[in-house]
Amino acid sequence: MTVVAARRTASQTHAQDSTPAPVVLDLVIPVYNEVRGLEASVRRTREFLDAELGYPTRIVIADNASTDGTGELATRLAAEIAGVTAVHLDAKGRGRALRAAWQASEAPVLAYMDVDLSTDLAALLPLIAPLLSGHSHVSIGTRLARSSRVVRGPRRELISRAYNLLLHAALGVGFSDAQCGFKAVRSDVAHELLPLVADEEWFFDTELLVLAERAGLRIHEVPVDWVDDPDSRVDVVRTAAADLRGIARLTRDLARRRVPLDEVAARLSTRATVPQVGLVGQLLRFALVGGLSTVAYAILYLLLAGPIGPQPANLVALLLTAIGNTAANRRLTFGVRGSAGLARHHGQGLAVFLLGWALTAGALAWVHAAGTTSRAVELAVLVGANLLATGVRFVLLRQWVFRRGRARETVPAIGS
Repeated sequence: MTVVAARRTASQTHAQDSTPAPVVLDLVIPVYNEVRGLEASVRRTREFLDAELGYPTRIVIADNASTDGTGELATRLAAEIAGVTAVHLDAKGRGRALRAAWQASEAPVLAYMDVDLSTDLAALLPLIAPLLSGHSHVSIGTRLARSSRVVRGPRRELISRAYNLLLHAALGVGFSDAQCGFKAVRSDVAHELLPLVADEEWFFDTELLVLAERAGLRIHEVPVDWVDDPDSRVDVVRTAAADLRGIARLTRDLARRRVPLDEVAARLSTRATVPQVGLVGQLLRFALVGGLSTVAYAILYLLLAGPIGPQPANLVALLLTAIGNTAANRRLTFGVRGSAGLARHHGQGLAVFLLGWALTAGALAWVHAAGTTSRAVELAVLVGANLLATGVRFVLLRQWVFRRGRARETVPAIGS
């Protein structure tokens, strides 16, 4: 069955639901070949919802192309248990299953959780409460908060933390845990963002969160108790590779303004802002920009030192790379976009450049005073002086040129 057909099935099934009052929450459980544990998980979840939540809820089993009888079991459970429905898709992909179930729903709050119940169900009410109250647009469980209690092996712990660190460095995200299988979103937000999410598999969660954050939406985090499922079907290596491709694609799309987030922000009455990047993310981005600038400086110096002499070559190479360095750090490291403050930033960047030039010029003068004429020695000393100047440059850019108060004043809406 195609996704379109799956949506049609969901709508028909929801229409037959006997719940007397409108459903407030649709809780989706995406499954693939989970026939062994599905029934116990669904019955336990349904009992919890009936006992702990004081408003109508529905469980939607989203079966994406199972081959072990999961689809048939989901249909039987939907027929036997009030408040349970089933959606069937002919293609795999967690993102694909969530998209189909959420787009077919008319509930004001949409959520999903993993079938293995790794996350303690007690966190469900704190997850959806900020959405029901209107406080937040998206809500996620996090296993990385200090108060979270997590039981999992060192391999998955390392992969999870490395992945989230990479997200902070590459995309400057503010949320802590992108891949915890415990999330909720307001339906109006979902209907705006889902058409913009390209991924259909495991990167779906991350992409949705990044787009929500870049559109200025409020993301609420709930510390969760989480126990790793030793029988997980997730192929960690394949998933990690797909996530890396997703990060690269999304970074490229956002940099080229291919995603109309300003329109989403306008319709949802939010102000789209570039999230502030933390210190670790800033250091990683600054190091990348600095490394590329150093390579460019070395090439320019070697090309110019013969024709115009060492000191003029040092000045010209530094000046050209400093202009590019300031522009790159302004956008990538410190998240400042638009023309507001551009002249001031480059003026202050020039002042920082002059300090760096003084350090490298002094180092070069010292080399010549020592009687060294080797171009390789000159370059080695200059690179070392540049590294020192780079450290000073980072501190000045962060604390003076692009300090947080000023950065916020100059960040316009995405897409402006």
